[in-house]
Amino acid sequence: MSELAVTPHRAFSPSRIRAIAANTLLELIRLKVFYFLLVFALLIIGSSAFTAKLGFQEQFQVLKDVSLGAMSIFSWLLAVLATAMLLPKDIEDRTLYTILAKPVPRFEYLLGKLLGVLTLLFVALSLMSVLFVIVLYWRERSEIAEAVRDNPADQVAAAVDAIRAATFTKSLLPCILVIYLKAALCGAFTLLLSTFATSWIFTIIVSVVVYLIGHVQPIAREYWLASTTVGAPTKIFLALVSLLFPDLAAFNLVDDVVAGNAVALDLFLKTAALGVTYITVYFFAAYFMFSDKEL
Repeated sequence: MSELAVTPHRAFSPSRIRAIAANTLLELIRLKVFYFLLVFALLIIGSSAFTAKLGFQEQFQVLKDVSLGAMSIFSWLLAVLATAMLLPKDIEDRTLYTILAKPVPRFEYLLGKLLGVLTLLFVALSLMSVLFVIVLYWRERSEIAEAVRDNPADQVAAAVDAIRAATFTKSLLPCILVIYLKAALCGAFTLLLSTFATSWIFTIIVSVVVYLIGHVQPIAREYWLASTTVGAPTKIFLALVSLLFPDLAAFNLVDDVVAGNAVALDLFLKTAALGVTYITVYFFAAYFMFSDKEL
């Protein structure tokens, strides 16, 4: 935090935010629980390469399903656990009071903390993506070698093209980016909860509940709206739920990638815009709560 002490006071200072974000990232990296979660996720992705011997298309589908699913779950866990502990730990260590005693606005403090978490998610998801690509490439080369060995010479080219078409698709990168936005969204919501929650355990529990609500709310909404007896109060309630809790099912592009379907550009842009909007709204709501919080 030495950079905070020498930075001249300004109404908004990117250098102060950068210093807080860097310090937050270092603190999170030092926590062994995040190493455990990251290693566990990497092991799951790596073990997916040793699935039962199926046709090459089924193998790649299982590999992508397991790997992308693990990336989604563990990036969400990292986001929730990391963010839930930020404010309570700073208050317990009295780091928060030291920072705010300097010319550091609460807005910059919260923004730096959130950027630190987002950087951690980016690093973790990048490592998982690299391992996923390595495993996918290894499986592709193995299948191509078998195709060259087992197929007649006039059928090798077609078999190799089919294997390559089933391995790396244009939808992989958008899917991973959406997984990142989903985790970032959950981190921003957890930050909002931590500004008024009584403990980090309560924050984690509520975040898990909201995660579940976010995945089932589209199903419940369709079920209720399909009923002919739905009244105005129910519609208002559904609208409030949709407004307060993000539709996390909209961030699930794994099924399309596994099925080999291309993710339309407009769908990706709409999903990305939805994620960025929720992250922004949750952050400013967190700042509104934190600005009036007595410390």
